[in-house]
Amino acid sequence: MIQVYHNPKCSKSRECLAVLDASGHDCEIVKYLEETPDESEIKTLVEKLGIKPIDLIRTKEPLWKEKFQGRKLTSAQIIKAIVKNPILLERPIVIHGDKAIIGRPVDRVFDIIG
Repeated sequence: MIQVYHNPKCSKSRECLAVLDASGHDCEIVKYLEETPDESEIKTLVEKLGIKPIDLIRTKEPLWKEKFQGRKLTSAQIIKAIVKNPILLERPIVIHGDKAIIGRPVDRVFDIIG
């Protein structure tokens, strides 16, 4: 089953779900602002995405700019920041098996659903 880290207030996240729905795929929706992923889950996301933790950050998010931008943070510190402030997590994230993508632009969803 496909898993989607979703923020209902995000238009890109809603578009992603619409594409998945239209393609007939069942999805498990993770409302990550309510069900905050722990450090282990974030590390797994990073591995599946094949990126660095900083690449999971919404760098235009006001909270990032206020508290973290310009600071030299380790990967572990970035992961802790995401866990403590899940609004920083880039979205949507689509996971299918051992692969994952950030669904921006939404067309990237087709890369994971084949």
